[in-house]
Amino acid sequence: MDTFGRNYRVSVFGESHGPAIGVLLDGVPAGIGLSVHDFMADIDRRRSGAKGTTPRKESDIPHFVSGVYEDHTTGAPLAVIFRNENTRSQDYSLFRSVPRPGHADFVAGVRWHGFSDPRGGGHFSGRLTLPLVAAGVVAKKILAASDRSGHPVSIAAGLEEIGGVPVSEPGHEALWERILDQAMQEGDSIGGIVGCTVTGLAPGLGEPFFDSVESLLSHIVFAIPGVRGIEFGDGFRAARMKGSEHNDVFVSSRGECATNGAGGINGGMTNGNPLVFRVAFKPTSSIRKTQRTFDFSQGEMTDLEVPGRHDACFALRTPVIVEAAAAIVLADLVLTAAR
Repeated sequence: MDTFGRNYRVSVFGESHGPAIGVLLDGVPAGIGLSVHDFMADIDRRRSGAKGTTPRKESDIPHFVSGVYEDHTTGAPLAVIFRNENTRSQDYSLFRSVPRPGHADFVAGVRWHGFSDPRGGGHFSGRLTLPLVAAGVVAKKILAASDRSGHPVSIAAGLEEIGGVPVSEPGHEALWERILDQAMQEGDSIGGIVGCTVTGLAPGLGEPFFDSVESLLSHIVFAIPGVRGIEFGDGFRAARMKGSEHNDVFVSSRGECATNGAGGINGGMTNGNPLVFRVAFKPTSSIRKTQRTFDFSQGEMTDLEVPGRHDACFALRTPVIVEAAAAIVLADLVLTAAR
């Protein structure tokens, strides 16, 4: 399905090379200030153009279809569209007979009997993360409007690794840039890891088991194209630790802990400490480097060089998308708690 959430419901629609893509948001409270300008900072963070990103450039101006009047939300479903203006659909005719390795071309063709749109990845494209970012902008507005504590929720994501190289350590920028340059020269791609920290959360958001904060965040994060893993707090390192090392002991009556191995979540609910998680992104599947794969129309192996314009490292553009995913989950939980 293309819909996520209960009280803040997010539905994305459109294809990469169709007339437009967009998002329908249901459950947005009335009276929240909202204009086109509010979207542009996060949209610009996702925008292509930097080294290692696709040369496809779009204006990405949001157009309100419903739900906004005189720069305020009306309480009705809020629909936002983004027009696709810079497409090269001829680059994708080959993929019906020779599906791209790592892409959804093959499974989409099987699932929808050859009627799926292959251009630019169609509905599976990373282009569909733009509506997700738009939903995140509105979600951040909902979180700000719901704050009564004077300690607003802050969501900040950033790159932690590119091509296996930590980006925060001194001198590592030159190293990961060399790895990126080499991948681009070879027609290849690299992945990365994005870390996200959320502060200002009250304890008690979330539910045990199936609607735990980890479950909901993992659900929406894996909807971002290219995600291969997510971990919270100590993550997989916890499997190599002792309980005395991993446990977070309390140090105040407010529930503050000396460490944060749980990543701000206990029993599926926020515990008031920073919510911390990391997301692993695979190398971009579309690469110019020749790959030996199967031609379904000829029934034999063939050489494939993927044409088109693609990111050598899609992870470079994803921190704001990860923030949006977190904001959507938290806005839904806050609205649920308020009912």
